[in-house]
Amino acid sequence: MFSFMPQPSPRLADPVAALRAKIAALERGGLAPAHGPHPFGHPALDAALPQGGLARGALHEAAGRGPEVEHGTAAALFIAGCMARLGGPILWAMERCDLFAPGLAMAGLPPDRLLYAEAGRVEAVLQVMEEGLREPALAGVVGEVTGRLSLSASRRLSLAAERGGGLAFLLRRSRRPDDPALEEPCSAHTRWRVAALPSAPPLRRVPGLARARWRLELMRARGAEPGEWDVEACDATGHLGVVADIIDRSAGAAPSATTVAELEYEYEPEPEYAPALIPAAGRNKIRRRA
Repeated sequence: MFSFMPQPSPRLADPVAALRAKIAALERGGLAPAHGPHPFGHPALDAALPQGGLARGALHEAAGRGPEVEHGTAAALFIAGCMARLGGPILWAMERCDLFAPGLAMAGLPPDRLLYAEAGRVEAVLQVMEEGLREPALAGVVGEVTGRLSLSASRRLSLAAERGGGLAFLLRRSRRPDDPALEEPCSAHTRWRVAALPSAPPLRRVPGLARARWRLELMRARGAEPGEWDVEACDATGHLGVVADIIDRSAGAAPSATTVAELEYEYEPEPEYAPALIPAAGRNKIRRRA
């Protein structure tokens, strides 16, 4: 006698995941999926993004906050750090060349990896970006845009990035800190706002300023929730740092006396530069001798 055991039915794919994949394919227009993610190397940021980092083959946007919107220094350094972690040359298009090359090098992007394009007009900047995104030899393309950017223009850049597979960044600038044009819809995969924060006190017996700090605000991201993070600015390798005092103590807790003493800045000038203090003849006051 033969017995027939029922065979388990094949497991069906998750219908929600299949629907998401189909929608993503429609959004790409039948193009191949984007390349792997480009992680920040910052645990909190990478965990907040669905792919574990910035999506390659996609357009991203960054701008400053408040008065920083006009010059966009912190946002430019943030973008430079993202591009520094890529391998290969970077095209940077702008209306007028006002970049400070040593500053970009401190964020990990040296001059020998940069190709500058001074376009003169916003429309020309967008054209240069589209052409650069079609070039497979370029690892990434950055474009500085002042004022309004239409949704159709950002969509063209997104399609060009998807076809080329590189990393594209828009640096949005404006002469108005509260420019409503910066809040208009955009097809960017992620939209960031970067604001400068006060640095930590310098380390003991080390003259100079401490590492800069930023507040990163993720305004919009496909498949992720908005959020804010306080980070240390990009180092010479393009990586962001974790703010130490946030790790060592809970938010709102006052630093201990030991912590303040360890961070106290003590600078001893060289003898030849130290002014000598001598008593003035017949007076109790102190006068300075050069």
